[in-house]
Amino acid sequence: MKTAIVMPTYNEAENLPLMANQLFSLGVEGLGLIIVDDNSPDGTGQIADSLAQQYPHQIKVVHRPGKMGVGSAYIHAFRMALDMGADYIFEMDADFSHPPEVVPTMIAMMKDYYVAVGSRYVDGGGVDPKWGLWRKFLSWGGNVYARWVTGVRVKDATAGFKCFRRLVLEELDLAKVESGGYVFQVEMAYACQKRGYRVVEVPITFIERARGRSKMSWGIIWEAAWRVWQIKRRY
Repeated sequence: MKTAIVMPTYNEAENLPLMANQLFSLGVEGLGLIIVDDNSPDGTGQIADSLAQQYPHQIKVVHRPGKMGVGSAYIHAFRMALDMGADYIFEMDADFSHPPEVVPTMIAMMKDYYVAVGSRYVDGGGVDPKWGLWRKFLSWGGNVYARWVTGVRVKDATAGFKCFRRLVLEELDLAKVESGGYVFQVEMAYACQKRGYRVVEVPITFIERARGRSKMSWGIIWEAAWRVWQIKRRY
């Protein structure tokens, strides 16, 4: 794999085959997919294994015994991607909220930057127009809060669509990254800023999933609210 896309999954049986096919139709040379499934009860893990048989040189699957947090899934797969020799490593969701067609643009940015972020909050970016005011406020407010607490300069501090040069993940102390939930994204943004890596934000429109159920919950929101203070102290 020259470019590894890391994709944690939990109950994404409907989305995963469509996402894999769309990614491989982009024509990106050396593109591979590392799927980390947390024992999804809807059979996502078995579908991932079938896809790995269909694309034996492009898909690797990790099965975990249960829900262990998106952060640990990414860290495990980052290390796998580095061991495989990937030059560029992505974080990406399986539910099409992150547009696959932007992947080549983000790879092209790696010539001049160390991290590319698929951003909702730069010119040209946005969120699904079907979102209600409360959902928009929750997304925007959570991002503003995370930036205020940590001082992260990236406008979309909570973005889960990122591309890293391998050097970034080699130099960061991944063992120090402790966030398990979606606040993992803030911690990675903060860690990269502390190291001084050049970051570019690529505008995307974040689309609400059409298939499957959202993993967001009040527990995840509460965890993020207090853990950003912990992140700031630890770094």
